[in-house]
Amino acid sequence: MARPVLIATVLVLGAVAAPARADYSLTILHTNDFHSRVEPINKYDSACGEKDAAEGACFGGSARLVTAIRARRAALANSILVDGGDQFQGSLFYTTYKGRAAAELMNALGYEAMTVGNHEFDDGPEILRDFMAAVEFPVLLANADVSAEPALADVLHPSAVIEKAGQRIGLIGLTPADTAELAAPGPNVTFSDPIPALSAEVARLTADGIDKIIVLSHSGYRRDLEIAAAVPGVDVIVGGHSNTFLSNTSNKADGPYPTWVDGPDGTRVPVVQAYAYGKFLGELAVTWDDAGRVVSAEGEPILMDGQIAEDAPLKARIAELAMAFDEIRNKVVAETAAPIDGERDTCRAAECQMGNLVADAMLDRVKGQGIQIAIANGGGLRASIEAGPITMGEIMTVLPFQNTLSTFALTGADVIAALENGVSQVEDGAGRFPQVAGMRYSFQRSAPPGARIRTVELREGDAWVPLDPARTYGVVSNDYVRRGGDGYAVFAERAIDAYDYGPALDLVVAEFLIAGGPYQPYIDGRITPLD
Repeated sequence: MARPVLIATVLVLGAVAAPARADYSLTILHTNDFHSRVEPINKYDSACGEKDAAEGACFGGSARLVTAIRARRAALANSILVDGGDQFQGSLFYTTYKGRAAAELMNALGYEAMTVGNHEFDDGPEILRDFMAAVEFPVLLANADVSAEPALADVLHPSAVIEKAGQRIGLIGLTPADTAELAAPGPNVTFSDPIPALSAEVARLTADGIDKIIVLSHSGYRRDLEIAAAVPGVDVIVGGHSNTFLSNTSNKADGPYPTWVDGPDGTRVPVVQAYAYGKFLGELAVTWDDAGRVVSAEGEPILMDGQIAEDAPLKARIAELAMAFDEIRNKVVAETAAPIDGERDTCRAAECQMGNLVADAMLDRVKGQGIQIAIANGGGLRASIEAGPITMGEIMTVLPFQNTLSTFALTGADVIAALENGVSQVEDGAGRFPQVAGMRYSFQRSAPPGARIRTVELREGDAWVPLDPARTYGVVSNDYVRRGGDGYAVFAERAIDAYDYGPALDLVVAEFLIAGGPYQPYIDGRITPLD
């Protein structure tokens, strides 16, 4: 395994005995799961439109983040800015520039370290290498063997040591052990359980005299709690991957900020995470005693709302970068033999051609993962497409919300409950109406909401079989619906092993169309209204 990178370390030698050390304090500013949200987002984590902007209802964006970071650094005596991974994927800034825009903007914000998220491997190790060559800070990963990958073998290190206010701080990076299944790292990179990998790297740093160790862990909140309880010598875990919102003041939080875990060596380890998409800037003030043990850690994520001004020069640079998107929007990616009906009145009340296209594309993308059912909300389909060439701009107009694929498991009973929600407001044209693939269902509009679903069947080979309420099924939807949007609370509350950070939905549909040749729109009776 590669040795840790040592950055700006100053050794003071002399015969005079060193004075007694005092407590040491450091404030950790942090983000995670930014997912290329370079421009501000709305309350649904999607692109912030003109109406939202006029109402001051936008959040995040790199230009707003840089204002907040500068202000906090100016107010703090000793601070560090780090990232918990997944800067890549999620908007046209990544689609167009891959890691180049992310590198430029992270440099502008002044990051000092980050871990590799699974999405950093979405386009192979070469794109990650290009990104690493462009950033001015270490990118870290301890639980992967990259020695056989030429693009990464000499540059991707498990840890780094940086000096802050006269003290050496060890930083270690982690990513999901199943990244090979979640992304495209190529055949030469292998991933391992983070606990033994982290234990080895902590021991290495400790042997080198480092007694302050911060783990940048793109492992997910629950996994981070397990890691903190299992690995001795860890002082702080700054997390990512699960997009977890921790807070001491919000009743919507998934836990306290920080969440304290009893370590195996008698210490207590603070674990933090700051949701996602640049909506919050995490801020954790940590104090170590002179023996290198954490004695306090406290803070709260800072909401990046409209009260924080966007930095004008960086906003102008972002607008300059966005000029290239016109070419992408005009790019012809496929062809359709006939118009694809995506009209609101159709897709929010019955099976529609656009709903079939999108649901089919979703299921096709993840069926190799054991997923059997796709459910897409009709309100997520915003336009039809005319016959002839299909541009990327048209696909983005149909799917404008920057949603990602979400996969999870659900019992058959909960699938039925989700469908009941989907048809519960059909008479009102609500956007929750469920377009589906891999299954078919019938419903009775005249029945009371909650008791409208009459039959549900699953496609198994060439046959249709009744859905088993007691059986567990693999489901794919979009991240908005999976988190409970459009009334799908059953997804938010009952989903098993949910993963909300798959590829962008518009790209999934574009790639499905490209692979299939000229598209023939259709309906096939997968949704049957009984009155």
